[in-house]
Amino acid sequence: MEFPAPLVRGRLRRRYKRFLADVELDGGDAITAHCANPGSMLGLAEPGAEVWLSRNINPKAKLDWRWELVRASGGHLVCINTGHPNRIAEEAIRSGAIAELAGYGSLRREVSYGVRSRVDILLEQPGRPPCYVEVKSVTLRRPEGEQPAAAEFPDAVTKRGARHLKELTEIARTGGRAMMLYLVQRGDCDHFRVAADIDPDYAAAMAEARRGGVEALCYQCEVTSRGIDIGRALPVVPA
Repeated sequence: MEFPAPLVRGRLRRRYKRFLADVELDGGDAITAHCANPGSMLGLAEPGAEVWLSRNINPKAKLDWRWELVRASGGHLVCINTGHPNRIAEEAIRSGAIAELAGYGSLRREVSYGVRSRVDILLEQPGRPPCYVEVKSVTLRRPEGEQPAAAEFPDAVTKRGARHLKELTEIARTGGRAMMLYLVQRGDCDHFRVAADIDPDYAAAMAEARRGGVEALCYQCEVTSRGIDIGRALPVVPA
């Protein structure tokens, strides 16, 4: 996935109300950008951090800028825009970059299933069970924690995420293929695990889902100011 236009660099002043960020651009202008991330962004929203923005091309948007990337304390760029992983996943599946999801002739996005839910990607192929893929954007790494090289999800309590796990479990139990695809939006991790201390209910739902046949897959992404590409697979370690 390439950004349609060069990103603009600045320094974060503050993130507030979850979806707003005040930024000072390199040229000195002070602007407010949309922050497309409902999570806590733990460790990624410190005042003074280097950030990269795109101009908002949506004519109905209230703000002219969108926050795309932040440089983490270790120097790696991290994509904080949760609107991108579904597109990254689609491109990777169509190109065959995710071997575990190869061999399907049809790919559809945002297909209704379960109770008031939409699956991010539905893969279909005659003679094979349909494959329901739920994509999650992973940005959390805690260098000072017990697992300093782990990519972790979630970074805040997510009742919606736990509900999706339960609905995927039902898909698996009734003969479909159900997949959690975690896309790590940074390049400095060596494995993935659920952050059970942050959301014990999500961790419990994940354990139940795995027992019920839901698969878990994790890929690390290569993030630059030009774009984001799928990288290597990371092992999924039980919580």
